[in-house]
Amino acid sequence: MSKVLVTGASGFIGLHCIQQLLSKGYHVNGTVRSLSRESEIRNGLSAVGTSHENLKLYPLDLNSDDGWDAAMAGCQYVLHVASPISLDDQNEDYFVKPAVAGVKRALKFAKKYNINKVVLTSSVAAIFDTMEKKNHFDESDWSDPNNPAISHYSKSKTLAEMAAWDYVKNEGNPFDLAVINPALVTGPTLTGDLGESNKAVQMVAGGKMPVAVPLMFGYVDVRDVASAHILAMENPASNGERFALAEKDLWYKDVAKLLKDNGFEKAPSIAIPVWLAKILAKFNKELKLTLPYLGRLRSVQKTSKAKDILGWNPRPAEESILEVANQMKEMGQL
Repeated sequence: MSKVLVTGASGFIGLHCIQQLLSKGYHVNGTVRSLSRESEIRNGLSAVGTSHENLKLYPLDLNSDDGWDAAMAGCQYVLHVASPISLDDQNEDYFVKPAVAGVKRALKFAKKYNINKVVLTSSVAAIFDTMEKKNHFDESDWSDPNNPAISHYSKSKTLAEMAAWDYVKNEGNPFDLAVINPALVTGPTLTGDLGESNKAVQMVAGGKMPVAVPLMFGYVDVRDVASAHILAMENPASNGERFALAEKDLWYKDVAKLLKDNGFEKAPSIAIPVWLAKILAKFNKELKLTLPYLGRLRSVQKTSKAKDILGWNPRPAEESILEVANQMKEMGQL
């Protein structure tokens, strides 16, 4: 069976990719920043009944060449999932430099080891931040890194994905490339690490958001994001394509009602209008980061490319949100 390199093996999406690959019989090389997380990864796989004897872990850093040769040798495919993510905006260097350097490094070694195909994890953040104030987007749209309203995270995803397409073009297509652009990724974690994007659910379910602010996100389950990576890896029709993933668009008030109706009493019952949210943002750091997006519909729901080309069939977003909220409750994280 083929061998796949998955970067970011301890991450929320990366470990789900590994779990599905191992279940399908692939051999997997996973990269981690430190082998101190090896037992956590293997225990997480064992807990869901997945054998990990065909998994090897390699320590490496996105900002260094060290370790890439050992990790890449003998692989036919690469899922480059690793990239910095945080709901705090951090500073630009936290996101942009390692994201772009990591992509370039992964692709350089993919070329060196004659990899057949690379699937890159990007984001709808590389799609939405155009200069156009429109509501519906698809894979032909690109965020503008020079947009003054763009966040550091969105800029990092945009520049990293651009670097990947440029590399393939400039190097004469040394391997096939496909890109996955998920919206807000929710769903159960395989370790004690909930992942950054699940914090959006945690804030609502745990009462850290006393009112529902007028913010909308596309939601997609982590298991369906992982399956899209593998479908893209296996299907030649994905070569040279981007795939935006969102099962459903939900406003925070929708998420709050869903959670409230299912026993999460701390979820807010009051939704506030845009004008009030803008006033509150002056006194709240997290809310201030959302100012450009308050009240805006930004959706990839009109694109069905992943379903049409990959046969992708995601589970309902509500199911994903409730499953991780219940997991948080069991873990004592609400």
